[in-house]
Formats: sequence, C-alpha cells, structure tokens
Amino acid sequence: MLDFLMQSFQLKSMSIFEAGMLICFGASWPFAVLKTYRTKAVKGKSRLFLSLIIIGYLFGIINKIINSMDFVFWLYVINLLLVSSDFVLCLKYRNRQE
Repeated sequence: MLDFLMQSFQLKSMSIFEAGMLICFGASWPFAVLKTYRTKAVKGKSRLFLSLIIIGYLFGIINKIINSMDFVFWLYVINLLLVSSDFVLCLKYRNRQE
C-alpha cells in the first residue's frame, strides 16, 4: 500500500513539474503571436524551429493520451494551438518585405 502511495505521489509531482514547464514555456507565446499579428513581420522567425516545437507538443499530447492522461494534457493543447497560430502567421506573412 505504501509503495502505491509513493508511486501516486511521484506521478502527481511529475505532473506538477511538467505543468510548470509548460506554463513557463507557454507564457511567451501569446505575446509572440500578438506581435506577429500586429506587425505582420516574421523576419528572424524560423519555421523550422516552430515546426520542431509543434512536433514536441504533439509527442507530449500523445504521451499523455497513452500513458498518463491528466490536466497537463490541456496545457500541451493550449501551447500547441498558440505555436501553431504563430506558425500559420509566419506562413501568411513570409513574403512580406521589411
């Protein structure tokens, strides 16, 4: 019984730390998306970098679905939507000259 409680606590602790990581990473995305939308300038933004982040969030979502579905799943989804929005804006404004 004690072993089960320890494993449960460890999983919850990991989700808390994982949630903290996603909140910290995700805090800047709304500002980046808003800046891209307002300025319509994507100079210096890397579509490859954004693509890799999107792939990473997709792997995180798949992991949550397969192994440990919890509230952190939704943090992955929110971050994925924000980064995807920035990626779409980069595609939309990529030919714009600054």
